[in-house]
Amino acid sequence: MSPHDDIPAYMAHLGAAARDASTVMARAGTRAKDAALTALARRLRADGPALAGANARDITAAEAAGLAAPMVDRLRLTPAVIETVAQGCEQLAAMPDPIGEITGVKRRPTGISVGQMRVPLGVFGMVYESRPNVTIEAASLAIKSGNACILRGGSEAIHSNLALWRVVQQALADAGLPAQAVQLVETTDRAAVGRLIAMPEFVDVVIPRGGKGLIERIAAEARVPVIKHLDGNCHTYVDAEVDIAQALVVTENAKTQKYSPCNATESLLVHAASAPDFLPRIGAVFATKGVEMRCDPAAAALLRAVPGARVVPATEADWSTEYLAPIISVKVVASLDEAIAHINRYGSHHTDAILTTHHPSAMRFLREVDSASVMVNASTRFADGFEYGLGAEIGISTDKFHARGPVGLEGLTSMKWVVLGQGEIRA
Repeated sequence: MSPHDDIPAYMAHLGAAARDASTVMARAGTRAKDAALTALARRLRADGPALAGANARDITAAEAAGLAAPMVDRLRLTPAVIETVAQGCEQLAAMPDPIGEITGVKRRPTGISVGQMRVPLGVFGMVYESRPNVTIEAASLAIKSGNACILRGGSEAIHSNLALWRVVQQALADAGLPAQAVQLVETTDRAAVGRLIAMPEFVDVVIPRGGKGLIERIAAEARVPVIKHLDGNCHTYVDAEVDIAQALVVTENAKTQKYSPCNATESLLVHAASAPDFLPRIGAVFATKGVEMRCDPAAAALLRAVPGARVVPATEADWSTEYLAPIISVKVVASLDEAIAHINRYGSHHTDAILTTHHPSAMRFLREVDSASVMVNASTRFADGFEYGLGAEIGISTDKFHARGPVGLEGLTSMKWVVLGQGEIRA
C-alpha cells in the first residue's frame, strides 16, 4: 500500500503486518535470529557503495536546506559508521539470547513451582531524528529480542533510512524470518507519527529518540506506553576528599569529549574544601577549549582570574539547562548533602557522578542520587548501552517503570509468571 494515498490506512497496514510478524519473531530460535544479524553485518559491508549513494542524496539536500553543520555531520554514513553498526550486529549475535529464560523458580508448600520467563514486548515503534545508524541499531535489537518494530526516522535522512531498511529486510529473508518484522514508515508526513503512537491494537510501546520537542510531543499524545528521557542535565560533583589530578581528567572528558550527547556533563558542583585548588585548574582547561562557565558567586570569584576564562553569572535557569554545547554551569557547595539536594532538584535523573576518595561519601551518593545511572570516579560519558556491555542501546530511559537507563535487549522484553505443577489443585 502506498503511504501517500491514505495515512491512517497505510499505518494500520504496517501495524497489522508488524503484529503478525511479531508472533513469528517471538517463537524464532536463537540460531535464526543470530543468522539474520550476521547476514545484516555482511550485507552492510557489501552494500557500502549503494548506501553511500543514498546518504549523499540526504547530505546534499540537508546542505541545500541550510541545516547546521552538526546536524549534517549526524547524517553522514561514513565507512567507519557502517563498520561500527556492522560490528554491533555481530556483537549482538554473540550475546546470550534472553528470550525464554526462566528465573527465580521457587517451590511452594502446595507443590507448585513458580518462576518468571523473559518474553518479547511484541511490537515497538521507534521515532527518531538525524542519525540513520539508529535504523540498524533499532532493527538489530528488535531481531535479537524477538520483537517486531515500526521505524520512523527523520525526513532529513529518508533516503539513507530506506536504503538501510532494505538491507535489513534482505538479511531477515536470508535467515528465513519475516521481512515485515522490521518496517520503515516510507513517508515524511508527520501525520504518520500521530498514527503510530495511537495504535494500541498494533503497537505495544513507543520509543522516541531525538530532541526535547519531539519527545514532549510523543509523551503528550501517545496512547501507548512511552520509554523516554526529556533532558540530559548530567552532573559531576567533586567531593571534599578527592584526587585532584584524577578529577581534572575525568571532568574534562565528561564535558569536552563530545558536547552533543545526552550523557555529557552540563553541571559541575565542587565542594568548598576542594574549590580553591580544583576550580582554577579546571577553569584553565575549559578556557583553552572555549567552554563558557556560568557560575555562582563563589565559583566566579575563583575563576575570573584564570587567563582566557569565559565566566558568566549563572541564572536560576542555568542549573536545570541541558546545553549540548561548550557551556557548563558551575557551583560551589558546602557539603555532600547540598550536592545531592541540588542534583535531585535540578537534574534530569539521567546520569550523575561523584569524584571522591571517601568511600562513605561515594556510597551515600550512589544510594541517594535519584538518577538512572549514578557513577563513582568515572566520566558521565560512559552512560551508554555499548559501554555498559548491552551490545547496543535503543535509547536512554529516565522513567522508573519497566526500563531505566540505557535500554538494551532486556529493556525490550518483559517478564511473565510461569507455574509448573504435577496436577496440584487449590484447597
